[in-house]
Amino acid sequence: MQDVQIRHDWTIEEIKAIYNTPLLELVFRAASIHRQYQDTAEVQVCTLLSIKTGGCTEDCAYCPQAARYQTDIKVHGLLQKDTVLEYARKAKDAGSTRFCMGAAWREVRDNRDFDRVLDMVKGVNELGMEVCCTLGMLTEEQAKKLADAGLYAYNHNLDTSDEYYGEIITTRTYDDRLETLDNVRKAGVSVCCGGIIGLGESHEDRIKMLHTLSNLPQHPESVPINALTRIKGTPLEHMPKVEFWDMVRMIATTRILMPGAMVRLSAGRAEMSISEQALCFMAGANSIFTGEKLLTTKNPSFEEDNLMFQLLGLKPREAFKDEKETAAAC
Repeated sequence: MQDVQIRHDWTIEEIKAIYNTPLLELVFRAASIHRQYQDTAEVQVCTLLSIKTGGCTEDCAYCPQAARYQTDIKVHGLLQKDTVLEYARKAKDAGSTRFCMGAAWREVRDNRDFDRVLDMVKGVNELGMEVCCTLGMLTEEQAKKLADAGLYAYNHNLDTSDEYYGEIITTRTYDDRLETLDNVRKAGVSVCCGGIIGLGESHEDRIKMLHTLSNLPQHPESVPINALTRIKGTPLEHMPKVEFWDMVRMIATTRILMPGAMVRLSAGRAEMSISEQALCFMAGANSIFTGEKLLTTKNPSFEEDNLMFQLLGLKPREAFKDEKETAAAC
């Protein structure tokens, strides 16, 4: 196969043609491209901890942490640093190399809680783990403070297409999300940005979301592909389960469009068999969250994932690999 060049000028028509490729041919093409850009035996192992849960003022229709929905989520304030570091150490010992901290905020505010998060970032960074946060909207100055504290990546998903976005969220705009991504880039922090399928969107919406991501001036270093987790009490609780084959198609298309990115098999993985996950890895996924909780929802345990890695011959990607390779080449 001819070497694939990384592009930022994909058209909707080109992406649609890729997305609609017969599935086995699509997976083969994605797997071939994956081998050109990645070590297919490596999977980035991440752990996500909710450091502040519930009480969010947003109205994201999929999220059980929104204060306006009646869910079973137990609200708690910002965790203590020692508690967070203890969890990070356990995650590292279990094989995780990236530790992600999520707070149910609409936006970051310059207050004591943000200062405490900065201190947590410093602490996790000192453990030798890549540190990621998802805290809502950020200003450029706030992003720089996180970078100075040692933040490696910032997660801020687009969720869906610009056109469908208003059906899911009304408390912030699509442009707000893009502005936060721009602020993160200006601070020199890597971007983690993907979306969710199963929100009631069309295939065209999925294609348009990938169009936006793949045409950014710099592709996100991490692209999470999430299947909707249907939570009782949220407006989307009665949505049908996402078809597994739709996840495979999204992962493969993402891999073809953004060959250098880590494509994360995220929410929805707990409902997949090892065989189904193996096909996702074959289609180009090379990053997962591990640990019993994914913020507030069920996720495979460290032990389950270690057994899967042994069976499939996979190994955790080491922390800061890209930086080490760049330094070695200089």
